[in-house]
This record gives sequence, structure tokens and C-alpha cells, in this order.
Amino acid sequence: MQCRGIRGAITVSANNKERILAATEELLVEMTQANKIEIKDIAAIFFSTTPDLNAEFPASATRELGWPSNLALLCGHEMNVPNDLPRCLRILMLVNTEKGPEEITHVYLGEAKKLKNKPSLSIGGNT
Repeated sequence: MQCRGIRGAITVSANNKERILAATEELLVEMTQANKIEIKDIAAIFFSTTPDLNAEFPASATRELGWPSNLALLCGHEMNVPNDLPRCLRILMLVNTEKGPEEITHVYLGEAKKLKNKPSLSIGGNT
């Protein structure tokens, strides 16, 4: 079994507790269902938001879902990059799994679907 990262992103309609928690719950459920993840196999979850989302910690949504309180969670803000997608919540879920990288389904919901097609930087100068 290896630890694999699963990415997810969703846009949040407003900077308030209810909207942040609802969007986080939606994304967490979709990520776990799309990858057939059992909660006991989650090693850690990193939550990040654009700086315009600060009304609630997204990690609080795991408690509302009834997930274990000893799950390793961390919240932070994304870099404030000009022209970035506003009100965007991102998740990096680290999961112990037998799946290979090509079997992982990354989940992008709402306006965050635009991020899936964004070019990424490569290490070592290869494009």
C-alpha cells in the first residue's frame, strides 16, 4: 500500500460559514466516492482557500460529516496570485491505497473545473 495524493477544488458562492462548510462537504464526499476511499485510509487532508475565504476553517466540515476527530487536518491560504480564480477552496487528500497514480480521480467542481485544464509547471525544465 502506498500513500497517494488526491486533488480537489471547488468554488464557494460567498465568504460565510455556511457556504464554506457546504462546499467543503460537497467536495470531500465527491472525492471519497469518486476514488472509493474508506475514511480509515485517509492519512491527512490539507485544505487551502484563496485569501477572500476566511469566515470558517474548511476542516470543520469533517466534523459535520462525522469523520474521526483524530484525522490529521491542516488549513491555510493559497498564494495571492493576480487574476487567480476567486473564492476557491482546494483540498489535497493523502490516502493509503493500492491504486496507482493513473487510477486516481482528481475532482474539480463548479468554476474550479477551469483549474483542471490549466498548464502546470514541470520540474527539471521539461514541458
